[in-house]
Amino acid sequence: MTESPFGSAPRQGDPAGEPPRDEREEEREQEGMVFRDKRRIDPETFQARPAPDSPTPDAPDEQHPLAAESERINELTSDLQRVTAEYANYRKRVDRDRDVQRELTVAALMNEILPVLDDIGRAREHGELDGGFKAVGESIEAYASKNGVESFGAVGEVFDPNVHEAMTSDTSADVTEPTVTAVYQVGYRVKDRVIRPARVGVTDAE
Repeated sequence: MTESPFGSAPRQGDPAGEPPRDEREEEREQEGMVFRDKRRIDPETFQARPAPDSPTPDAPDEQHPLAAESERINELTSDLQRVTAEYANYRKRVDRDRDVQRELTVAALMNEILPVLDDIGRAREHGELDGGFKAVGESIEAYASKNGVESFGAVGEVFDPNVHEAMTSDTSADVTEPTVTAVYQVGYRVKDRVIRPARVGVTDAE
């Protein structure tokens, strides 16, 4: 076989005949040219290469369905908790308004029978509450008490302009603060709501 005067030509792809691929790319980059291998099959591993535009497994381009579903569940849970809290506050307001309305109704009703309660009290003070009138008077007082009505205004109480109406005033060295020393008409209240102030005489310190 005749040998070529220029020596034997290296075969294409012969590792001994041409520099490794990385070295070729370095030489071309140094020369200002960059070549990219776009073959779909790796010539060394014979494995399929991923498509250029396909996302890598380590960097998914969209949220996992389970994560999206969990986020939606959290949003719905927050909405349900908010609605539940709003409904609870609404129920509290309704109950509070109902109690206030009941107190107003009872106060209006009891205000109509205050003169009767006054007569019963005066009859008791004069020893005239006896017989059939006593039974009727005690029944009326029990009815008023059952509806939360209570009387106030007694000698010795500290004068309070919120619940007492001063009819007379005096001074004395026997007291150190404004004090009720006479009661002309007892007062009535339903719970904390005054339906009639007590009319009293007040003595203040000298």
